[in-house]
Amino acid sequence: MRRAEAGVNGAQRVQRVTPPWQCRSVASTPNAEKVLFPGALNSEFTNTLEFLRPSTNQAIPTYRVLNQYGQVINQEIGVETGDEEALELYKNMVRLSIMDLLMFEAQRQGRLSFYMVSAGEEGISIGSASALSPADVIFCQYRESGVHMQRGFALDDFMNQLFANAKDAGLGRNMPVHYGSKELNIHTISSTLATQIPHAAGAAYALKLQNMQQPDVPPRIAVCYFGEGAASEGDFHAALNIAATRQVPAIFICRNNGYAISTPTSDQYRGDGIASRGTGYGIDTLRVDGNDIFAVRRATKEGRRLALENGGKPVLIEMMAYRVGHHSTSDDSFAYRQRVEVEDWKRRDNPITRLRKWLEGRGLWDDAKEKELRSRQRKEVLVAFEKAEKVKKPALKYAFEDVWEKVTEEQKMHVEELRDILRRYPKEYDVDQYEGGAESLEELLEKKR
Repeated sequence: MRRAEAGVNGAQRVQRVTPPWQCRSVASTPNAEKVLFPGALNSEFTNTLEFLRPSTNQAIPTYRVLNQYGQVINQEIGVETGDEEALELYKNMVRLSIMDLLMFEAQRQGRLSFYMVSAGEEGISIGSASALSPADVIFCQYRESGVHMQRGFALDDFMNQLFANAKDAGLGRNMPVHYGSKELNIHTISSTLATQIPHAAGAAYALKLQNMQQPDVPPRIAVCYFGEGAASEGDFHAALNIAATRQVPAIFICRNNGYAISTPTSDQYRGDGIASRGTGYGIDTLRVDGNDIFAVRRATKEGRRLALENGGKPVLIEMMAYRVGHHSTSDDSFAYRQRVEVEDWKRRDNPITRLRKWLEGRGLWDDAKEKELRSRQRKEVLVAFEKAEKVKKPALKYAFEDVWEKVTEEQKMHVEELRDILRRYPKEYDVDQYEGGAESLEELLEKKR
């Protein structure tokens, strides 16, 4: 950090000012009340031997704007969201929940191989995405379908990816629910837990340099989503530490939904959630009620402002929710939690119900509108689903392309071997479901000769 001052003959000279988080090579004086140890700046001396005991401290508070009845807590501030925008947010949350329900059932019918629902967490993904710039770079885990939907990922895009058909942008190379969009600045989701967190820290550092080098372009940040289970991975700690020491413009959004697959938070950690870890790394941190979409939006807006402050710095937001659905279609959550617990959360409080109560309180919504919305959106989802189901699979050649710049000799041998197997056992392999059938392999070999 530098500060310009007037020098001789009016010339400007630059004086270095040490940021408060950097170590200063200053020795402590004999009568100093604070010590400047390189590893703990401004620590006061004490002659009282007392261990810090987290169990005696108050828990970090959870910020909210609406109570569970949909009532604004601070009338002077309000919700800072217009009625029309609130209606659009509500419609998107309902659409997401309908898509989740239908796709879950489709998997149970054997029409999809895998799916993950967002029940109970719709407000986190849709609310946060609505408060970001479209240019901000996003790194999702696998329960952020609402982020994609809010950014403009169409129903056709969802369905094409779920079926891994020829119109899938990933050409069928990823398992279902692992979306991505270059146009929407969303990196493709990876199955490997927590790997997106250091990726986001690195991208944020690149954005910091870009923001400095291109002052005429609106600054951007990186935003990373992950669950509290991913925060138990080493990648989480490495990412937050590098983000803090390099002061990168990033928001790390943790969805704390109570369960990491089958492991409850009581078995994951003993500290005060994930927010306490942010303060440990010297990162501005906030805990938010994830069932309150207005609190999510306000927290994300303020987090983005802080992330761009003084050239950039990381922000951690822990958004509290309850995972109403199973971890995935491969999971039966009632094997490790009581059904009554889930039903109680569904009945008592969730982001869709809370926003609906607010809308009804303002005369913006009623049962008739709800019925019409759900009927229409159900039809739209089913139309997109049935259309995508009929599209052929990507050409077989895509199993080999885009790995290397050119097909290697070893790959060429693999292509020829696959082609020969398909020729010898035509009744065993249905290649007609793939675009171009086995001929696409011939195209690949001809093209690369």
